[in-house]
Amino acid sequence: MRDEETGSWWQQVTGEAIFGPLKGKKLRGVFLDELTFGLWKQEQPAGRVLRPDEKIAQAGQYAPANWEERMTKVPVATSVNLDQALSPRTLVIGVKVNDKSCAYPFDSLLKQSPILDEIARVPIMLVLGEDRKSVRAFERTVDGRKLEFFLKPNVSPLRMVDAETASEWDFGGKALAGPLAGRELVRVALLDDYWFDWQTYNPNTQVYLLGDH
Repeated sequence: MRDEETGSWWQQVTGEAIFGPLKGKKLRGVFLDELTFGLWKQEQPAGRVLRPDEKIAQAGQYAPANWEERMTKVPVATSVNLDQALSPRTLVIGVKVNDKSCAYPFDSLLKQSPILDEIARVPIMLVLGEDRKSVRAFERTVDGRKLEFFLKPNVSPLRMVDAETASEWDFGGKALAGPLAGRELVRVALLDDYWFDWQTYNPNTQVYLLGDH
C-alpha cells in the first residue's frame, strides 16, 4: 500500500512501512473477524457496508470476481525457505499469541470443529461457523479454568457446550445457558491467508495437522 501524504510504501499484512519517509513505522492493527457477509449481517443488522467507488469500478480497477481462482495459477515467490508441510497456496487460519504462531489448514477445520489447542501455553479454540466459511478463535478459559468444547449436534443456529459445566455457548463466544450464562470468551485475532504468505511473516510458525493431535 502507498499513502498519499508521504509516498511511503506499507506492507499489507504487518502494517509496517518498508520504503519512503516513514520507513520503519508501523500502523496499529485493529481486531477483525473472518466472516461471510451473510453471517455478519445476521449479527449486525444495522451495520454499514462500504460501497464500491463507482469511478474505480468503471475504470476496472477492482479485483475481478474470479480473483481467487486466477491467483491459484500465479507462481509463488517468497524470500523464505518454505516449509513443505503444506502446498504454498493452502488456505490456513493463522493465529498468533504472545509472539508464538500456528497455522491451521482450513480443510482441518472442515473436518474437525472446534479445534482445541494451546499456543504459548494459552488454551485456544477455533470454531467454524454454521455457514462452513466463517471462522472465529477464542481463549477457552474462564476464571483461569480451561474448558473443553464440543458442538451441540443437529442445532441451528450453532451452539457449543463445555464439558466442565455443560453451559451452552454461541458462535460469538457468549454463554447463553448454564452455570456460566452471561460470561464471554476472549476473542483471539486470526488471519485467513495462504500458507506461503503466513510463513513469510511468521517464519517460526507451527502447523496444526490433524494426524499429530
